[in-house]
Amino acid sequence: MMKLVRTLASTFVAMTLAAAVHAQVPAKPQVVLLATGGTIAGAGASAANSATYQAAKVPVDKLIAGVPELAQVAAVRGEQVFQIASESFTNEHLLTLGKRVAALARQPEVDGIVITHGTDTLEETAFFLGLTVRTDKPVVVVGSMRPSTALSADGTLNLLNAVTVASSKDSRGKGVLVVMNDEIHSGRDVSKSINIKTEAFKSAWGPLGMVVEGRTYWFRAPVKRHTLTSEFDIEAIKALPQVDIAYGYGNASDVAQRAFVAKGAKALIHAGTGNGSVAAPVVPALRELRAQGVQIIRSARVVGGGFVLRNAEQPDDQYDWVVSHDLNPQKARILAMVALANGSDSKSLQRVFMEY
Repeated sequence: MMKLVRTLASTFVAMTLAAAVHAQVPAKPQVVLLATGGTIAGAGASAANSATYQAAKVPVDKLIAGVPELAQVAAVRGEQVFQIASESFTNEHLLTLGKRVAALARQPEVDGIVITHGTDTLEETAFFLGLTVRTDKPVVVVGSMRPSTALSADGTLNLLNAVTVASSKDSRGKGVLVVMNDEIHSGRDVSKSINIKTEAFKSAWGPLGMVVEGRTYWFRAPVKRHTLTSEFDIEAIKALPQVDIAYGYGNASDVAQRAFVAKGAKALIHAGTGNGSVAAPVVPALRELRAQGVQIIRSARVVGGGFVLRNAEQPDDQYDWVVSHDLNPQKARILAMVALANGSDSKSLQRVFMEY
């Protein structure tokens, strides 16, 4: 009898200790992976194909299953939002994705969100989400430069790093992030700079941090307005106005600008040379279009950094034009659409470009 009592007591103590140990093990972060297609979901004809392949082929469940190490970092569940190549992203895709991200961010059990995306317009989507999704939870956009079938595939590590960043409490409050090639970038600053290397994404002012062997290392934080400090809200945006980009170059004419407005553009981004310069034959057309109510925003086609100075090259005050500050043409288009959907005039539009 005493032996049975001692056995039961030992069993009880062991169970109590096991329960205590289990209680001390923190629950894994809950991360939702939203898949939209792109190269990270692509497949080539052979392992030697790193630049020739079909994008948007692998579904989200296979993406997750292909990286079993994800389970060591977080409890990951996936949703297939789209299955497209990112050059085909439309304004409607941006709104649909933004509203889904916002809805997930409101769920208390969700700790972070990862979005797999094609690299061609990844920077535009990341910036859009950073402007319109009101959350301090980590939202990470990730892609790959090579398909999963390639010998040098980069998608699996990029995805693992993205989930690592989305799972980290240190990532909160830093806006929408882009994780590529072991680097953590601000969605506002980053751009695709080359199309055949894995280190394709660069920020003019440098990355925010790095992911090395499963740990995040931070070196700076964004200072421009984003997410919770943004005046914009995805839930209030019903549609995005048409904003188009006209390129500046030698021997430029005003044909593109007039054609865009004829097709409904509410604003034009002038992707100018140098400091957003406007060729003499184009200036009269832009002034005329501004008089018709079209917003004119001077940006620069230069690569690698810098910004457009107001009233340099052109008398912006006199013409009632706006400058994009350090935003490249594609980022300027995103911000202009969001601001105009909010009812901005030229003065508030210029303020927005300086604050965001």
